[in-house]
Order: sequence, then structure tokens, then C-alpha cells
Amino acid sequence: MRFTIAAIGRLKEGPDRALFERYVKLLNSLGRNCSLGPLKISELPESKAPTVALRRKDEAQRLLASIVSADHRILLDERGRTHSSERFAETIGRLRDEGTREIAFLIGGADGHGAEIKSETVDTLSLSQLTLPHGLARIVLAEQLYRAATILAGHPYHRA
Repeated sequence: MRFTIAAIGRLKEGPDRALFERYVKLLNSLGRNCSLGPLKISELPESKAPTVALRRKDEAQRLLASIVSADHRILLDERGRTHSSERFAETIGRLRDEGTREIAFLIGGADGHGAEIKSETVDTLSLSQLTLPHGLARIVLAEQLYRAATILAGHPYHRA
């Protein structure tokens, strides 16, 4: 099962990108053993529309257009449901076992998500009730996907 992170904004070169790429590499390597991955990123520029509503609509349309191949879509939002790492891994494993081909995780811009995207997603996930910078949200999500793969593979990385 493939993963896509579709996000508004771009991670700059430096420590944030290096850490994100580290978890992507780890997931892509370990994930092959448990039918998870690869993880790809789709980075889209922030909207230049003049109002919040128009920016949300523009970004929602472009996010959805970037993930047309995904058969399961999860919106990241601080108002979404939270999971433990174990529960997140169970969900990933269940979706894989049910035949899901690709999960897309959608990270909106600074203005949040538009209504259009909320109606096109299956679930809403919160990585924290705190508002995270988008770059940090990508890093946390990549690490949790790697952690889920380690849990499903019986790898000792996760020690709960």
C-alpha cells in the first residue's frame, strides 16, 4: 500500500527536510517487508488568492487534483481524531489488509482546509491538538508512518 503526503507549501533545504527524508527512507526500506510504501510527497505552492475563502478553495482543488489515484484520503486537522501509535498502526494494517492501494494524507495551508476538501476525505486525523507548523506536521506524520511499519513488522523501534 502506497502513501502520499499532499501538502501546501514546500519544506526548505536544511534540517527539517533532512529529518523528513530520513523517515521517508526508513519507511521505504522497512515497508517493503510488510507491503507498505513507498511514501511520496506532493508539495504545492500556497495560493495567492486575495481572500481566505478563495485561498482555501484554490488549495483544496489543487490538493485533490494531486491525489486522484488515492483510494483512501485522510485530512490532517487539529480538530480531527487522535490515535495512539498502536491504534494508528492497526488502522494502517487494516486498510492494507482490506486492499487499499494508496492512502493520501492532506495537509492544508496556513488558512486551513476548505469545505470542498472535507467532503472528499474519508477521515480527519489530528497529530496533536496543538497547531503544528506544516513542515513539522510532515516530519511527525512521516515518523508515525515509519513507526506504524515497525509495529506491523514486529521491529523493535517502537517500545511502548
